[in-house]
Amino acid sequence: MKNLEDDRVVVRTGAGLRTDVTANGHAVVADEPASVGGTGSGPTPYDYLLSALGSCTAMTLRMYADRKKWPLESVTVRLSHKKVYARDCEECETKDRKIDRIGLQLELRGPLDESQRRRLLKIAERCPVHRTLESGVMMETNLVGIGKAPLQRSATGRSFEHEPVAALTKVHVPR
Repeated sequence: MKNLEDDRVVVRTGAGLRTDVTANGHAVVADEPASVGGTGSGPTPYDYLLSALGSCTAMTLRMYADRKKWPLESVTVRLSHKKVYARDCEECETKDRKIDRIGLQLELRGPLDESQRRRLLKIAERCPVHRTLESGVMMETNLVGIGKAPLQRSATGRSFEHEPVAALTKVHVPR
């Protein structure tokens, strides 16, 4: 039976902005460039956000093409992120603040015909991460450790807290 703790992403800081991340048993590092106070020892949080979207898009296209037995040889997704003023966005509801704009460029290799390429472009926007980002996300933030939650040692010998005995919770619901 799989341990539910393995499905969580755990992020810990030390000194500075460098953070150690464990996701599904895989260890990675997130950091910021030295120019903003980090050490540049890993991708930024926004790099990971783009990586999640890009890898999900590529996997979704690969699964779809394989299921259709289309001659897709490879998918390359190039992504960019920037903050733009909403007034510069024709489709935006709010015009008085900055919004996030993520750009994706898809490179589809293989002898696909034009209708297959157009269909894959539509499928790219249906990957689960893309849908999550477009739909808005309800986030729940809990402050743990109130009431001195017991500690447990992980397989690596590090301590981590159980679910809190008592907690403060803040829920953000998108507009």
